[in-house]
Amino acid sequence: MINPLFFGNFVRDILKFMIMNMFFRHIFLLLAFLFVSAGHAAAKTKQGGIIKVGVMLPLHDVNGDGRRMVEYYRGVLMACDSLRLMGVSVDVHAWNVPEEADISKTLKEKEASACDLIIGPLYSKQVKPLADFAKKHDIKVLIPFSINTPEVAKNKQLFQVYQSPEDFNELVISKFLARFEGHHVVFVDCNDTTSRKGIFTFGLRRRLEALGRNYSITNVKSNEEYFAKAFQRTMPNVVVLNTGRSPELNLAFAKLDNLVMNHSDLKIKMFGYTEWMMYTKYNLDHYYKYEVHIPASFHYNTLSSRTDRFQLKYRWNFHADMIQALPRFAITGFDQAFYFIRGLYLYGDGFTGAAGSVGYTPIQTPLKFERLAADGGYRNSSILFVRYTTGHKMETIYF
Repeated sequence: MINPLFFGNFVRDILKFMIMNMFFRHIFLLLAFLFVSAGHAAAKTKQGGIIKVGVMLPLHDVNGDGRRMVEYYRGVLMACDSLRLMGVSVDVHAWNVPEEADISKTLKEKEASACDLIIGPLYSKQVKPLADFAKKHDIKVLIPFSINTPEVAKNKQLFQVYQSPEDFNELVISKFLARFEGHHVVFVDCNDTTSRKGIFTFGLRRRLEALGRNYSITNVKSNEEYFAKAFQRTMPNVVVLNTGRSPELNLAFAKLDNLVMNHSDLKIKMFGYTEWMMYTKYNLDHYYKYEVHIPASFHYNTLSSRTDRFQLKYRWNFHADMIQALPRFAITGFDQAFYFIRGLYLYGDGFTGAAGSVGYTPIQTPLKFERLAADGGYRNSSILFVRYTTGHKMETIYF
């Protein structure tokens, strides 16, 4: 006869086993669910994984936009080749998205939603649908050229390379004030009625006044005596023209040459504009003589061995030379793609484009992104000064 107490203990043990089994089974299922969910969340851009890149630009030979973007895309491909040699696997898919195209149709293609990074678009009107698509599918978007992109302020997936003219000028003015502290600023009116440099010169004058720093204003057509009065002899001077045009620049150089010939005690430097890069080969001696500083968001350095190697590789790969433009579009594509793809490889979804995060020295275009708002995207805040020295040397100063 079975002892009722034994039977009761037996049943209780069976029930405890069943309950514990069900408990662990549910725990296992919960952990499995969390593991799978985490896998899906990280699968978009896995650290050290294959980086899937989409390029959505006008890739055609119909007009200048298309030809420039084809060259840019070639630079992207060269960056991918260089990264593969470093062990980074890259899968690239490209779409031709001309100005008249409805980018929403391109976004319906199955390969689009699988991208970790989309480079594009070129045209501002195409940014909104791409931004919404990227937010939905957790894709980072590198906007390589467009500056009219209000979506960047409210979409954390967006990275805008180019600053607006207003933002660029504010950055340049801030770095100018720090760089030329202890200098007397001389503004030279060059009588160029077509000039659009007032945004810089007026902005700089306001900041100087706010800091209590004196400056002078003179005119390139002033007589020698009046012109010389604008310069200080007890401190170095930095000359700022109110135009970026070449003819007026040549007049200013002639005026300064005459001034220093008669006043050898004067110390004079010049601060220019990005356009002055186009005049380098004609004015190089004057750039050295007056320690010219040129602000820009890029520097196509013809004296750099890295630039030479890139140009040779481009010629070998595509049997053509790059378009004669500033900046060079192929090098722009290389710098931007290398920076972002390597960043995604190193950090996965955690990549923010912050300064020093990739460890890459640009050939032409520096990148350093800062977040615009808590829930917003990122904008490049990197600028540079190209400085020519009296020792016939040149350096690039990155900020």
